[in-house]
Amino acid sequence: MTSIRGTTKLIAHLGYPTESFKAPMIYNPYFEKHGIDAVVVPMGCKAEDYAAFLKLVFRLSNIHGALVTMPHKVTTVGLLDQASTTVKVAGSCNAVRLGPGGKLIGDMFDGEGFVRGVLRKGRRLAGARVLVSGCGGVGSAIAASMAKVDVGELAIFDAYTPMMDALAQRLRSNYPKLKVVTGSNDPAGYDVVVNATPLGMKEGDPLPFDVSRIAPSSFVGEVVMKTEITPFLEAARARGCKFQIGTDMLFEQIPVYLEFFGFRTTDPDELREVARIQY
Repeated sequence: MTSIRGTTKLIAHLGYPTESFKAPMIYNPYFEKHGIDAVVVPMGCKAEDYAAFLKLVFRLSNIHGALVTMPHKVTTVGLLDQASTTVKVAGSCNAVRLGPGGKLIGDMFDGEGFVRGVLRKGRRLAGARVLVSGCGGVGSAIAASMAKVDVGELAIFDAYTPMMDALAQRLRSNYPKLKVVTGSNDPAGYDVVVNATPLGMKEGDPLPFDVSRIAPSSFVGEVVMKTEITPFLEAARARGCKFQIGTDMLFEQIPVYLEFFGFRTTDPDELREVARIQY
């Protein structure tokens, strides 16, 4: 176990409830292996206490940063002094660090993790036609990161139209040259097809797309982490598609977090080796 002392930098893992948190079982073994004097501590904070608590926790003299998870990613945006373009487009934030003069600086890495995973698998995204179904927190973050790497066309879909339209507006205002399409989750003709909906979490869920309309040459991505190969990935694999599983996004974004916090960074392979994840 990581040795915690008076000099240890504290990274608060903020969310509620904390029982399902996996990050401490990845970061802390990594810090221990490399003698990094830091620790990730789960802190269960209910929604009604969060705005006050975030400000207070960053007044601790040994605080270094925070990992932010459900249900606080959206609320955090309004509490920042400085937000990245990705935060502005996604409308949510999952990483906060202390800047000069006690300023709170925020970024969003869910989408970054997803995109890094796709690129590491050798898929070219610049100029690609991409469809993202699901415009909630994770879908918005993936869309924001896809825009950042200059995809050629970004189609977004959500059954809740106001959420879809709001994301389209944020994309267009921050990336005026990007072709943004809304209103259809027909995957035909897209190079990359992403399920960012919760479909696949429960037994008997319908598939998020008509898989028969996905070309075998398309790359398929999943955010659901309940099982490694979800019914959607199973169907896409049967069509011959290359794909990315849900947990790849988690492992791929941790190196980005480490860079953000100014620590020694690594690759997902080392993180998988040191992780002590229990379910």
